Amino acid sequence: MKVVILAGGSGTRLWPLSRERYPKQFVKLNEGGTSLFQHAFQRSLLVADIADVYVVTNEKHKYLVINAIAELGYSLAERNIVAEPEAKNTLPAIYAGMVAAARAGDCTVAVYPADHLIAKDAEFAACVQLSASLAETHLVTFGIRPTHPHTGYGYISPGQAVANGHLVNQFKEKPDSTAAIFYIAKGYLWNSGIFLLHSKKFFAEVQAHAPEIAEAFHGAASVNEAFSRINNKVSIDYGLLEKSSSVAVVPCDIGWSDLGSFDSLYDVSVKDEQGNVVDANTLMLNSSKNLIRSDSGRLISTIGIDNMIVMDTRDALLLCHRGQAEQVKSAVTALQDRCDNRTEYHTTDYRPWGHYTVLEERKNTYKIKRIVVNPGKRLSYQMHYHRSEHWVVVKGTALVTLDGEEKLVCAGESIFIKACQKHRLENSGKLPLEIIEVQMGEYLEEDDIVRLGDEYGRG
Repeated sequence: MKVVILAGGSGTRLWPLSRERYPKQFVKLNEGGTSLFQHAFQRSLLVADIADVYVVTNEKHKYLVINAIAELGYSLAERNIVAEPEAKNTLPAIYAGMVAAARAGDCTVAVYPADHLIAKDAEFAACVQLSASLAETHLVTFGIRPTHPHTGYGYISPGQAVANGHLVNQFKEKPDSTAAIFYIAKGYLWNSGIFLLHSKKFFAEVQAHAPEIAEAFHGAASVNEAFSRINNKVSIDYGLLEKSSSVAVVPCDIGWSDLGSFDSLYDVSVKDEQGNVVDANTLMLNSSKNLIRSDSGRLISTIGIDNMIVMDTRDALLLCHRGQAEQVKSAVTALQDRCDNRTEYHTTDYRPWGHYTVLEERKNTYKIKRIVVNPGKRLSYQMHYHRSEHWVVVKGTALVTLDGEEKLVCAGESIFIKACQKHRLENSGKLPLEIIEVQMGEYLEEDDIVRLGDEYGRG
């Protein structure tokens, strides 16, 4: 058994907690807990060895994947991380993952999204293992027994019994409330987007029903080359499952939710006596049935507020009524139309070497960052045309290269980098290095970086 974890995503449905560069699977939705991706990775080890776990993600999220796995105390071989140059929907992503998993020969592969919640890991593992023989003859998808007439999920109509599942009669798109009630009465299942695929069967079905995808990968020297040959985005549902006559669905009870909105997050979260889901930065008076979170450090106090969603981050605040959370995506679209980069970036941004957080800024004047460099990591050798930088080391020891000359800067010490000076920041120690950086200049955006040497392959 092998596993392919789908860890792409645009970060729109749980904005402002998630962003394009930090989608929801990497957000720790429970205070002090693990992210959905980390949970998915841990779950994969119940059915496969770590050498048989593969992650398909966007190139910009590759190091989020590496760092999230490292935080759990594991290391995943780089060949097991498949980086898409751009999102082409689920069928190309799954095909790329299956190619990687089947390098050594035919295999059975569990495929599932990293941004879904599965509360019953043991039941999930058992369901996957029991379905292995069915996957040799059918494309297997897992159906969730509905708990209520949900209009945000697709549905599957199960047909003739086969092994531990059913042949699929029909896939149904997200219904209105009347249709959802009808589907449940007819015994339909929620479409989970979780699959069990035997490589030989999968590749044959794709060749038969979506040959353009198979041909894009045939003879391609890299994932980038294969994706460049794919002209359209195509989902596995439209591109393959709805066309194949060899699709089976296995009903399962695994505590599943796609966490596709803040309403879904509220539904699965632990609530207090008043039905509120809150964190430590809240004071609730005469308020009930709210979902409130403060990632900004600010105290949120409510009086007489009911059925609200409040999401507070350093650079954005979302307020909406519960029941209207599906419209968050519309707010993101409106911000994108305004070219507002708060749909793409958090104030904290993750890089191959660590991360930085913007603490304060004034446009075209100054920007203050907290920079954390992981042990043994270093930034590119670089320069800036439009800004100077003042670094103050607050934790650890920095190895700074300035115009080719190396210097150690210890905690409590600082160094100044003029505009156009070549420089590099490195942490050669065993503990994280933390500095405060003050940028000054008339242009302070991230594209004012001229990389003269970079071990991460960035231009």
